[in-house]
Amino acid sequence: MVETKPGVVSVILVNFRGSADTLEAIRQLELLDWPADRLEIIVVENASGDDSLEILKKGAPQVRLIESSENLGFAGGCNLGVRESSGEYLAFLNNDAKPDKNWIRAAVERFEKSPSIGGVASKVLDWDGKLVDFIDAGLTWFGMGYKPLTAQPAPKNDNDAPENVLFGTGSAMFVRRDVYDQLGGFDERYFMFFEDVDLGWRLNLLGYHFAYEPKSLAYHKHHASMENFGAYKETYLLERNALYTMYKNMGDEALRNNLAPALLLATRRAVARSERDSTEFDLRKPGGDRDQNIEFSRAAVSTLYGVDQFVEHLADFRGSRAQIQATRQVSDQAIWRLFGETNAPSFGGEHFMRGYSNIIETFPVLDAPDSTHVLIITGDPIGPKMAGPAIRAFHMGEALAVDNAVRLVTLSGVTPVDAPFEIAHVSPGSEREMSKHEEWADVIIFQGLALALFKTLRDSSKIIVADVYDPMHLEQLEQSRELGAAQWDLQVTNATDVLNQQLERGDFFLCASERQRHFYLGQLAALGRVNTLNYQDDPDLTDLISVVPFGLSSTPPSHQEDVMKGVIPGIGKNDKVLLWSGGLYNWFDPKTLIRAVAQLAQTEKSVKLFFQGTKHPHPGVPEMSIVAECRALAAELDVLNTAVFFNDSWVDYTSRQNYLTEADAGVSTHYSHVETTFSFRTRILDYLWAELPMVVTEGDHFADLVRAEGLGVAVPSEDVDALAAALERVLFDEDFRQESIENVRRVRESYTWEKVLEPLTSFVKDARHADDLIASGMVSVASTGVRQQRQTFAPYGAKRNAQLAWFYLNNGGPKVLVSKINAKLRRR
Repeated sequence: MVETKPGVVSVILVNFRGSADTLEAIRQLELLDWPADRLEIIVVENASGDDSLEILKKGAPQVRLIESSENLGFAGGCNLGVRESSGEYLAFLNNDAKPDKNWIRAAVERFEKSPSIGGVASKVLDWDGKLVDFIDAGLTWFGMGYKPLTAQPAPKNDNDAPENVLFGTGSAMFVRRDVYDQLGGFDERYFMFFEDVDLGWRLNLLGYHFAYEPKSLAYHKHHASMENFGAYKETYLLERNALYTMYKNMGDEALRNNLAPALLLATRRAVARSERDSTEFDLRKPGGDRDQNIEFSRAAVSTLYGVDQFVEHLADFRGSRAQIQATRQVSDQAIWRLFGETNAPSFGGEHFMRGYSNIIETFPVLDAPDSTHVLIITGDPIGPKMAGPAIRAFHMGEALAVDNAVRLVTLSGVTPVDAPFEIAHVSPGSEREMSKHEEWADVIIFQGLALALFKTLRDSSKIIVADVYDPMHLEQLEQSRELGAAQWDLQVTNATDVLNQQLERGDFFLCASERQRHFYLGQLAALGRVNTLNYQDDPDLTDLISVVPFGLSSTPPSHQEDVMKGVIPGIGKNDKVLLWSGGLYNWFDPKTLIRAVAQLAQTEKSVKLFFQGTKHPHPGVPEMSIVAECRALAAELDVLNTAVFFNDSWVDYTSRQNYLTEADAGVSTHYSHVETTFSFRTRILDYLWAELPMVVTEGDHFADLVRAEGLGVAVPSEDVDALAAALERVLFDEDFRQESIENVRRVRESYTWEKVLEPLTSFVKDARHADDLIASGMVSVASTGVRQQRQTFAPYGAKRNAQLAWFYLNNGGPKVLVSKINAKLRRR
């Protein structure tokens, strides 16, 4: 096996009787804005049977040329090229395509945004750049992938925004090598056609995203090479491979609903292609009875042959299906939105359309799978720079999107970011916009002020989950202390009223620790929510309030670029860096930490303290006074920019791993007060994630954990000498460091997002209103559960008629629409 080279992109081109095109593609690749030492070009000569091999050897001696002894098709040719390649990223380019100079760079930049991006789909235009070849992916209910807007005018000004798609086009796309290996590459049984659809579908099922990146641009000639073999062979492959694809990848329920209608539709397509009358064998029709043969076109027979070959290879594909379904991480409910418009007939003609409409009206093939609509609302911005509330909401969305339709609404703005769910922005006061989201939802999960800001949420009869992990009234005791007595009292009173309103209305509550849970149970009891109705079937009240702490990624952080050591003036490559991850707020005690570092730096010159965030990404959160006070103290102690350093901004969420992996220990210090007692310092999760030993102040949930599990040192508050000694120990006592790191590695497994969010995902699976809210009449619903089935077409009535009329007009034209109306009138 060839050793993988980090940062290298291997471009795979498959040549079959197209050496001139292949040489042009190679020439264009060498003009890319991409380092030559990070580009590997692999050409597979796919047994063309002409002089292609000699032409390529002579015309492109600089590329790696692989000769295949037989025609392996596109799928097999690509797999052969991958086996001989070494790149961390695999790029697939049709030999009759040419890349834009930014084709690779834009794709790699997209990969670097998130490890969950397994593939990048390029934007593909025709050779002249005027018409669309690929800017989106769609899948019909009968398994045929298609490219919406193909041959339409190309979008102007790159207004086709990045998004996730079901698959990329094999003419220009990228896949991470480790993901490609995990998938087993292209399925060579396809030979060609829909192998890219199948690969993308499987990639999504494993929980990765296939990101469409319009800045990764390529141009495609569109050779009609299949004409040389007979177009009916293309039909054969398309029919067969569509059945392969749906059989392998659809979930059990969807396959039960769709496979038989898909086979019926294939039969209808075959007859439509034959242009024969299928009633000619009717006993009531005279003539031709002695004729043993009739003329049937190859185009018609190719469809039947495709179905027959699907049947022939079912036994072989059963194993593939079993493996895919056993390892899938994403449900049909969640992936359905990537299918786009499933109601795309992919064929025409009055006879075919009449049969198509009979099938979709008889079988539930257009119905989306059972799903719950989950609306998550956060007050914080969503984008590359995210603070705690947004990070928490985002990961809730990821976990719930596995089995549900999820929409994340932010009240503070959106910067494009990859996500397996919808993201929207609603400004506070935009009642009409929020009402649309409320109407869509079955379950509403919110944090912060959303309930207080929107009447439509307060009046909602939907199931409400209040995320009260942030005890804002306790936070205001410290945060607003400096505002004067009257304002201080008002801030605390208002925050208490907001929380009481949430605790009175919520059906289910989330907190971050057992300490918080005990505290909130007291508050709930005072509001009358701890009662016999909620207790009778749930004596521990975990169906009312459960612990859902902050979590961390199950994928360890990786160091991608230097950000502190050897980069920031004053921090050397061999220095010992203490990292303060997260922001600086008035209720923390960074001053004692600065004094302790200044004291330790007198004897240990290599000790450096870096404050990672000072300017909060939420525009409504001002820089707190403690930031200026800390800078002034560091300057006064003569350690500013020599032993103590401040980041002037906020680190991108996906870039924080670079800071964490360069750090030697994590620190968090605070004062002793009630906010500390019930707080949950989310930065500690970053330290766990990066296997950092830590020094923390006593008094909160994590200090107890650090002491109990041996994760570092917990020290008394405001004790400079004890803090300096603890910092020296975690940095320079190698035996203690290694023991702490081993303990951190063990404990962090309990805090992955998948595990900590389990109480929430379990609740949503069987979401219902709280018993006492039903009894009190606060919620008025016919059923306490969520709706499950959503049909593409209304079940009956004027709305369904209008939807069907639009469908027939759009797909069959006025003649078909009129015929359907007349037929319906005759039936009446």
